[in-house]
Amino acid sequence: MKIVTSLSFQGQCREAFEFYAKALGGRITAAFPYGDGPPDMPISDPKHKTWLMHCWLEVGDQALMGADMDVGWARNIDKPKNGFDVTLHSQDAAEARRWYDALSEGGTAVMPFGETFWSPGFGSLVDRFGIPWMVNTMPAPGWQPPRG
Repeated sequence: MKIVTSLSFQGQCREAFEFYAKALGGRITAAFPYGDGPPDMPISDPKHKTWLMHCWLEVGDQALMGADMDVGWARNIDKPKNGFDVTLHSQDAAEARRWYDALSEGGTAVMPFGETFWSPGFGSLVDRFGIPWMVNTMPAPGWQPPRG
């Protein structure tokens, strides 16, 4: 089984996934616009023809899926994202910091990346596309949290 997070946008899916591919070192393996769908698809607004109905990003053996949605198709798509985070885990704090820094570009830090009582490196942010992320370093055996 593979559980894949699917992210929804309003016309920025392609830009977001190109950003994620660069930030995470992945590659987009599928990007299908609504305009390439079957002729009987009920897409009437010309702006939707270039929006992506399906996008797939592979990063190692993991993946993210995405699509562009309009308010008539996805309730609350125009509201801030909440109730989830895309979470990245690494055993390397330097790698985790690189991911955090790259994803933060143009976004908003929620918790700056740094050492915590559970991790040698953790941070959370909302990227420039409104997607919430957590980046965590898994502690090596024997790691001890900082003592105050």
